[in-house]
Amino acid sequence: MQETISFTPQLAASPIAEMLWLIPAVPMVAAGLAALLMQAKRKTSAVLAIGSMSVSLLLSLVAFAHVVAGWSHGQAVRETVNFTWFQAGTANIDLGWVLDPLSAVMLVMVSFVGLLIFIYSIGYMKDDENFTRFFCFMSLFAGAMLGVVIANSILLLFMCWELVGLTSYLLIGFWYQKPAAAAAAKKAFLTTRIGDVFFLLGMVWLFAQTGTLLFYNNGAGSIEAGALAGLLAQSAALGLTAAGAIGLLIFAGAAGKSGQFPLHVWLPDAMEGPTPVSALIHAATMVAAGVYLIARVYPLMQAGALAGGTTTALTVVTWVGAFTAVFAAMIAVAQNDIKRILAYSTVSQLGYMMAGLGMGGVAVGMFHLITHAFFKALLFLGAGSVIHGCHGEQDVRRMGGLKSDMPITFLTYAIGMLALCGFPLLFSGFWSKDGILEAAQHWSVVKTPFYMLVFGALLTAFYMTRQVTYIFGGHWRGGKPAHESPKVMIVPLAILAFFAMALGLIGTPAWPWFRAFLDGRAASFDLHGFMEPRLLALMGGSALVVFLGLGLGWWLYGDHSPKPSEPDALERMIPPVWAALSDKLYVDELYRVTVIAFYGWLARGADWLDRRVWGGAVAGVAWGFSLGAELNRFLDTNVVDGGFDKGCDELSVGGGLLARIQTGRVQTYLRILALAVVVLVAILFWSNRV
Repeated sequence: MQETISFTPQLAASPIAEMLWLIPAVPMVAAGLAALLMQAKRKTSAVLAIGSMSVSLLLSLVAFAHVVAGWSHGQAVRETVNFTWFQAGTANIDLGWVLDPLSAVMLVMVSFVGLLIFIYSIGYMKDDENFTRFFCFMSLFAGAMLGVVIANSILLLFMCWELVGLTSYLLIGFWYQKPAAAAAAKKAFLTTRIGDVFFLLGMVWLFAQTGTLLFYNNGAGSIEAGALAGLLAQSAALGLTAAGAIGLLIFAGAAGKSGQFPLHVWLPDAMEGPTPVSALIHAATMVAAGVYLIARVYPLMQAGALAGGTTTALTVVTWVGAFTAVFAAMIAVAQNDIKRILAYSTVSQLGYMMAGLGMGGVAVGMFHLITHAFFKALLFLGAGSVIHGCHGEQDVRRMGGLKSDMPITFLTYAIGMLALCGFPLLFSGFWSKDGILEAAQHWSVVKTPFYMLVFGALLTAFYMTRQVTYIFGGHWRGGKPAHESPKVMIVPLAILAFFAMALGLIGTPAWPWFRAFLDGRAASFDLHGFMEPRLLALMGGSALVVFLGLGLGWWLYGDHSPKPSEPDALERMIPPVWAALSDKLYVDELYRVTVIAFYGWLARGADWLDRRVWGGAVAGVAWGFSLGAELNRFLDTNVVDGGFDKGCDELSVGGGLLARIQTGRVQTYLRILALAVVVLVAILFWSNRV
């Protein structure tokens, strides 16, 4: 049964809530200043980026402490600062930010993990000629994500959401001189835009129905009780209420950002960017934005829930998440690029988060988001350390034996790997993953997602064991000998490894602090939380699945050191399955022959229409005007100008005759006058006779 979060309305925002806007603003200002720097100002750019993230982390910790203090005194804090941006007719377009447990937790996570990635980047990017530009983009990206987190207006959230999309395009295509990086950046930008179109439609519909863009506004917000009652009273298509239809549109936007099937195809290709970008985008920020969006609008998604605690929107979220979790894990099994394996792992884990939101509520999904941010950032940065130590090599088949050459990287990477696998008791991933499995086990609709997620956990343990044995086991299969990374890269790994283990302590059944904090309930330490028979059975079964995956991975790969040219152990066993998985189950090929082919045909049709029809029509009109111009020229030249010229010639001839008469001699004039008198007399005489 999912619990409804209840918060005490705040009459006035505290000074801490008033200054919340500074948290995203500081990195954005740093990005603006870095954009004005010369390329040679590498140190200044790094200081601006790291300094701004340090300030944001400090402010985030202050805000988090404020919320925790209120919660510990029995008050669930939710403080908003709203203002009118502009007025359109009789409607006010309001923006604002919110400080509550959900935003407070995310602020600390994003700023802390982001800071560690920034520090790590100093060592990883030290030889890159565009070092200054890199930190400019990273600062803008972090500021945009922090803006998503604090937004109390769906419009402000959408603005920062699109800014995240823009900066991800810039960072994924950072090495734009590489065709693969440029293509990956365009693919990420266009694919996520598909989801964003639906998100925009949902936002407009929500505003049309509720008259406000604010989430919370002292009871008048778009996801508060009054607005939700109105949305439930409005019917949409296919038996959905307006609340359900809007929720599904918003989820489509979240699916694009969080790489859910079928909009997942951009995320693995995004590995073409620098490894710190992969860590930031695929661990703590961009991909987490979709999950966070669903958590933020959860009252809308849950509106109208029956006794079982689910709705159509949440059911769709659950099934999409569960399918994505298994689908991506299967593909990860047959990948050889160290970062691509982690990318598909990220897609899979995001599916777990979505399923957790759909079946267990905000706290369940968000706990896995927080733990995943730390251990996946650790794994990506660890992968970057391996790539750095292996002189740019990313194929795991060309590594091996790095356990002795890179001992610190190996130790921290192993911790991240075990946390991702959900190794029992000692690692945070075990507790957050088991929270999702527990929610799936108790889901009132059907148990199929539970079995799907269990199978996904088995695959996760298997492919991570395969990866680690390829990289750190056996002997070196590369060229130039590997070396350990510098301290500026190792220290962030050690800090992340610590939290990959320690964060589990706040989500155990004995002390479910995280869930109580987000739900606004008191948390207490009680060892009897472990004693529930069904929970013990679930933990035991989950541990067994993990051990089975680890064992299968070790049995197939163990300490072997196959040559890069040799087929994979799984490839030898089931070649057709391996071929399908290594080719990503042909999803890209399917899109190529369907969606892309359709739009290619549409583009060619539009080109034909433009050239043959519209271009022909324009050419016909142009020909008509040209013909008219020629006729006008003919008339002007031959009729108007000809007649005028003829008249001028006649005048000229007449003038010549008159000129010959006007000699200036009086005798001539008298003769002409006498002749004229004679002619006149003759005419008069003739007329009188007639």
